Amino acid sequence: MDRLDFEPGPGEVAIEVAACAVCRTDLQIIEGDLEAHRLPIVPGHQVVGRVRAVGAGVERWQPGDRVGVAWLGGACGSCDRCTEGLENLCDQAEFTGWDRDGGFAETMTARADYVFSIPPRFGDAEAAPLLCGGIIGYRSLQVAGIEPGGRLGLYGFGASALLAFQVARYWGCDVFVASRSRTEQNRALEMGAVWAGSYHEQPSVPLDAVITFAPVGFVVVEALKAIRPGGTVAINAIHLDTVPEFPYELLWMERGVRSVANFTRKDAEDFLELAGEIPITTVVDEYPLADVNVALRRLKTGEVNGAAVLVSN
Repeated sequence: MDRLDFEPGPGEVAIEVAACAVCRTDLQIIEGDLEAHRLPIVPGHQVVGRVRAVGAGVERWQPGDRVGVAWLGGACGSCDRCTEGLENLCDQAEFTGWDRDGGFAETMTARADYVFSIPPRFGDAEAAPLLCGGIIGYRSLQVAGIEPGGRLGLYGFGASALLAFQVARYWGCDVFVASRSRTEQNRALEMGAVWAGSYHEQPSVPLDAVITFAPVGFVVVEALKAIRPGGTVAINAIHLDTVPEFPYELLWMERGVRSVANFTRKDAEDFLELAGEIPITTVVDEYPLADVNVALRRLKTGEVNGAAVLVSN
């Protein structure tokens, strides 16, 4: 099939993929840690490309427009969650690369109302990581309740944390980073973190909020040890192993633990505008589409510097 002849359905756009970042969630779907919603499925949910064709009823987009596609691929629009502005919690939500074919391909289709404009200052590969790690990191900051000028902990310092860090610093927050990697600890300090250490070390002052990025449960417990009374630990993970037993004293004094589930279109639009304003810098490790398995393997083994991004040939 000629990639330029890929036909969109009503309300859809066909997109010629230029770049697609690789996420740990893609790896979890491929390896079965997340149960498949549909098989076969094309993974990939951090897509930047050009509109090649529009389906019936689409007015916002035209062929040639540069657009982004992210994890949330659609929602019903009529349930209580959707009407409350919480489409990320819709029972009928669809996800790119899980329910709909994603961007590990030359061409894909997407719902036209779940496609986003990309700030022109970013190149295709630079923009791709913004569409998952960036947006989800931005929502995590909101769920954690961090205020400008507050003390924020980031537990894990991979691609998503790198982007959340830049937003938090733009807001004037003091950022404390915990990571098992000495390289990541040093990077955090070079970027302006006021403290960096291992997961089992404690910052010198209590934190207002922590976001955990590592998909392991013990990190949540370590984060609870670091927050002040009334603080929140936000878990930025779609899959997490078992959280170990911990004493109630760590949760006492109205400390909270909240999961971060997906994002809304408003989150995406607000973050992308902010990313261009800051401007956010992404660190990318590029691979040709044919080397997707190499990128996935390197992601699994921790060999990726920043975000792995597949680029069209």
